[in-house]
Order: sequence, then structure tokens, then C-alpha cells
Amino acid sequence: MGEQGASKRKNLKKSAESGSGEAKSRSAGAAAPKKKPGRPESHLAMVRRARRINRELAEVYPYAHPELDFRNPFELLVATVLSAQTTDLRVNQTTPALFAAYPTPEDMAAAVPEKLEEIIRPTGFFRAKAKSLLGLSAALRDDFGGEVPGRLADLVKLPGVGRKTANVVLGNAFGVPGITVDTHFGRLVRRWKWTEQEDPEKVEAEVAAIFPKSEWTMLSHRVIFHGRRVCHARKPACGACPIAPLCPSYGEGETDPEKARKLLKYEMGGKPGQRLSPPPDYPGSPAPPLGAE
Repeated sequence: MGEQGASKRKNLKKSAESGSGEAKSRSAGAAAPKKKPGRPESHLAMVRRARRINRELAEVYPYAHPELDFRNPFELLVATVLSAQTTDLRVNQTTPALFAAYPTPEDMAAAVPEKLEEIIRPTGFFRAKAKSLLGLSAALRDDFGGEVPGRLADLVKLPGVGRKTANVVLGNAFGVPGITVDTHFGRLVRRWKWTEQEDPEKVEAEVAAIFPKSEWTMLSHRVIFHGRRVCHARKPACGACPIAPLCPSYGEGETDPEKARKLLKYEMGGKPGQRLSPPPDYPGSPAPPLGAE
């Protein structure tokens, strides 16, 4: 990265830990975007704005990463399946006991359903999730030699695995570029007018056409990070948003800088993140284990 990049990341870590954050200092002086009357934004202008937003988010979140704890493709696959309809934090608090009991697909495929259900109960919808985990583990054991496949076409055949889960696994366990369209990603790309689509596959296709393939995985992390920390569903922190001048939906949330800062979450708000074992360059604190909140 070089001395200059290392120094920048060190300063960012320092400010995030103190609860101020680089994004806050940047947004404090950011003027509200001026809406220009006249013709609607052209497709080319939208693409340029979208790519600039991606560059800005890369500056704000140089440490963006998948917020599920995992040590191998199987753990990431299982954790992603468990993350449906719950938080990554709750999944991360649940998986240590799960993987201690069932470290491999063979082990999990042979699990007693009731015992598996009891372990994953904190993640919600535990019966349906247990059925998916038993099914995908058996498929990995029987059809793939106990290994998680590295192809989209194979992954989506596994019980409980759709395109979103497959792209998470491919992008973060195999280095295969993919766009993860979760609720945060879909909400933000529509707010930014990159697409008007609601269907996740159509959102994925339209956003993929805007960016080089090499950017897809990290773009997903940055957008999801921003959605969790700043651009919330109900109360976006518009007044503390570092990309406010580029946002056509500015003003949907709190625009007062001081009030907006109080809405910031995780490391941007000086609080722990969602991972119990975050990457070394993550500027926030680790999340607490289950029962220690």
C-alpha cells in the first residue's frame, strides 16, 4: 500500500475508534446537493455519478469486508444461509458453537435435526434453516466430495442457496466477482437512481452493466457497509453522509449534521461491528459473543 496509504488508514482507524470517523469530518463541510432544473439525467451521466460514488465509498470504507465470520468456504456458505431474516451479528454469535459441533459437511449431514435446530435457534426460522443445512451438507458430501463448489451453476442447486448466497461465497471464498443484492444494496441503488428494478436478479444485471467485473465484489461490500452505517431504511443520516452531493435522494433523512451523526452505526458511531473476529484493518471493536451484549 505504501507509507502514504498506511498513514491514511491509520488515521481513519483512529478517528473511527473515537466515534468521529473520516466520513463525519468529510460530511460536516459537504454542501447539500443542488437540484438542477431541466432535462433528466442521461444514462451516461448516471454511470459517471455511480462510478464516482463507488470511488468515494472506497475512500470512506477502505476496510469494507464480508461481515460474517468464516474460516473456509463451507463456513461462509452455512453462515450466509443462516443470515436470512436476521443480522450478521446474530449469525456470528451462533456459528462458533455450530462449527465446533459440525466442522465439516459430513458432520453436519449426519446431525440429529433437533440438536442442529437448537444450536441455530437464535438466528430465527431455525427449522427451515436446519432443513436447508442438512440438505446442502448431504449434497456436498454426496455430489461434491465434501467440498463447496466454486461455480454459480453448482451452488444454486444446493438446498437453501440462491444467487445472493452463491455470489457471497464465490466473491469472498473463491475470488470470483459477483454482486450481492441484499436489502441494503437494493435500497441504496434505487435511492441513487442506478436502477428502478425491485427484482434482485434484475437489479444485479443492471448494476453489473455499470461497473467493471473486477469491482463487483468490493462494490457490494461498500454499498452494504454504507447502508448499515449511514443510509438506513427508516432514518438515513443524510447530514452526515460523505456522498450527499452525489445523492439524488438527499433529504429523505435527517439533514441536520449534529442530529444525523447520532444516527450513525457501528464503527462510524463509535460502536462494535458485527464480527466477533473482524479483519486486522477493521477500525472498530469486535462484537460481543452470544449473551454478552
